[in-house]
Amino acid sequence: MNTISCQILSVTPFNDSVYKVELKPETKFDFKAGQYLSVVMGEKDKRPFSIGSAPDSEHLELHIGAAVSESYPMQVVERLQTCLKDGTTIDIEAPAGQAHLRTESQRPRLLIAGGTGFSYIKSLVEHQINLGQNVDTLLYWGCRDQNAMYYESIARQWHDAHPWLHFVPVVEESQEDWQGKTANLLKQIEQDFVSLSGYDVYIAGRFDMVGAAREVFRTMGVEEEHLYGDAFAFIK
Repeated sequence: MNTISCQILSVTPFNDSVYKVELKPETKFDFKAGQYLSVVMGEKDKRPFSIGSAPDSEHLELHIGAAVSESYPMQVVERLQTCLKDGTTIDIEAPAGQAHLRTESQRPRLLIAGGTGFSYIKSLVEHQINLGQNVDTLLYWGCRDQNAMYYESIARQWHDAHPWLHFVPVVEESQEDWQGKTANLLKQIEQDFVSLSGYDVYIAGRFDMVGAAREVFRTMGVEEEHLYGDAFAFIK
């Protein structure tokens, strides 16, 4: 991995608990769609976040869920806000992660995001679009409610613009005008699929959700060599 200084271009709230961060690296580096970087908070304090932009993007995009003041991610947001105000840079270490998009595969893809795990999925989808790939792709995004689905508009735009991509939004608490599924994300996937055999499955979200998903998917015939998620490296 490389240590790279980045200029902070913006720190913008999507809603009351998720921030969009845009960084401009001072040194260009190569990464694969679906990899992550670590924000260097101290010599032994490096905090990982998925890169939400595609590899050929000019800037790096992060989605940081920081619902509780003084929380682990909120400390990063506050450091970035201070750097933006002062005009100083932040160091990152990148790239990292093995759950990158397997662009050579023509197997149908199942992309699963829980909450801000959507940043990981966004990089995968935008890279597919940039490559002109038309591999059949199902995208499931699960959130607490519609307000938490902070980038719903872009996911629906992908759905409308690309016949090969089908977006399934899932919330646990819905309003009357909700246009999507109302369920637990994993329960919805269990209901919609007889088997996951034959799919390349990419997943990101809270570690407990990803761990539970693996157990569910094993009962659905997933081929684990085609199950990709960097969380698995931490939840053996």
